[in-house]
Amino acid sequence: MKENQAICNSCSNENCFIKKHIHLSNMQSYIEKKHSFTCKKAQQFIIEGAPIQGLYFVQKGKVKTVKTGINGREQIVRFTTNGDTVGFRGFGTSNRYLIGAYALEDTVLCNFNNEVMLDILRNVPEFTYDMMLFYAEELNKSENNIRKIAHMNVRERVIDTLLYIHRKFGQTNELINLDLSRKEIADFAGTTEEQVTRVISSLKRETLIKTVGKKIGLQQINKMKSEIMEHKYV
Repeated sequence: MKENQAICNSCSNENCFIKKHIHLSNMQSYIEKKHSFTCKKAQQFIIEGAPIQGLYFVQKGKVKTVKTGINGREQIVRFTTNGDTVGFRGFGTSNRYLIGAYALEDTVLCNFNNEVMLDILRNVPEFTYDMMLFYAEELNKSENNIRKIAHMNVRERVIDTLLYIHRKFGQTNELINLDLSRKEIADFAGTTEEQVTRVISSLKRETLIKTVGKKIGLQQINKMKSEIMEHKYV
C-alpha cells in the first residue's frame, strides 16, 4: 500500500462522515490524525478475523466487502465507492473485523484508528448521533435484503444485483462503471457462476442488457425493475 495525502478540506465527497462534520471546531484536531493510502486493484486491506484497526473511508475508488459463508466460500455483502464507510461492522462491539475488504480498482482510503474514532464518538455528539442513524439504516437494509432474497428465484436475484450495481455506480456509454466477473456477481447474488452466466445470456437474448467483455450495460431498466417489483424494489 502506498502512502497518500488525501486532504479533507478539499474533498468532494459530501456524503463522507468526516466531510459532513468537518465544519465542527472539535473535529479539526482529529482530522490531523488521519492516515491515507492508495490500495492497488485486487489488494485486500481488511482481513476477516484480524484485529480491528479503526474505520476506513473511501476517498476515491471502489471496494467490495466480503464475509466467509458455508464451506469457506466468500460472499460479497456490500459494494462501496467514493465517500462510503468500510469496516464498521463489529466496530465498537468486537475486537476483530467481521468482514474482509478488497479494492476493485486503485483506491484511495482514509483511515482513523480505534483510539481516534472512539475519541470522536465520545467528544463529538453530532458525529455520534449521525453514526447511530447510519447503523440503524444499515441494519434495516440488511433485514430487508434477507427477506427479499429469501423469496427471489435465481433470475430475480441476478436482476436485483445488476440493478443495485447500476444504482451504485451508474453507466457510461451504456455500460455499468464497474468491472465484475461472473463469479463476483454470483457471490453477491447468492448463486453460482454457471447460473449467473445462463441468466445473463437469457437477459441478452431478451435485449434487457448488453455485454462488452466482462462489462454489462442495462438497456431496459424499467422492464427489469418490473420483474422484481413484487419484492418491493427500491
